Amino acid sequence: MMSIRIILFSLLISLLAGCLHEKSRAFDIKNIGKSDIDMVTDAHLQELNILARQLLIKLYKLNPHELTKAPTETTVDKRLGQLFSMPRTIRFAELGSPYGTTAIPLAFDPDFNGDRVFALMVGVAGMIHRSYNYQDEFFMLDEIDQQKLYHCARNLESVAWQLNQRRDHAGELLLVSNSIDNDTGETNLSTERILSKMISLQDMMARILADKNNRAINKVFHGIASTTLLPI
Repeated sequence: MMSIRIILFSLLISLLAGCLHEKSRAFDIKNIGKSDIDMVTDAHLQELNILARQLLIKLYKLNPHELTKAPTETTVDKRLGQLFSMPRTIRFAELGSPYGTTAIPLAFDPDFNGDRVFALMVGVAGMIHRSYNYQDEFFMLDEIDQQKLYHCARNLESVAWQLNQRRDHAGELLLVSNSIDNDTGETNLSTERILSKMISLQDMMARILADKNNRAINKVFHGIASTTLLPI
């Protein structure tokens, strides 16, 4: 019990510190139905969605040709709307039924002719959506399975590895995820940093819930080089 209090206290302090530069928010009566953990969960999910949006934008910047593979003319803003508008869309005609873990293999299939960035982000955003029970906000009676969050984190590690390793039949990377600074020659690893933040958030939330529910996380062996995605 002490450890969960320490974690919550630290996270709430961080959240409060981040709010010092924001305008005061009006009281919302719905927050009466939220526990401290619900508010921490909401904050984690909001940050994950922000990072997922950043990842989509970054990948399209590095792979602009992927947008041209869409069935109809589209833009990055339209893609953001497709993935993150409320209520969420979980079926996309151009991909068929894949969502979450079933969409990611499309992005790394050398024979897939569609928009790989979109397929990957339908997978990434979908895994996060599923790990939080397809919800966008949480209240006292809501429950989340810490194992789903843990599995999602391991799958994100696999995504990061596949971005750097999976190649087409000609030996070229299926998706470019890093860029090289023309002036310094240094590699820009911004996509890896985004994914690392997402992994850390999922692992932290899984730990908080495990402590709260007094349940152990089943830490299955799953190497980052694995292309087999854990169920969520």
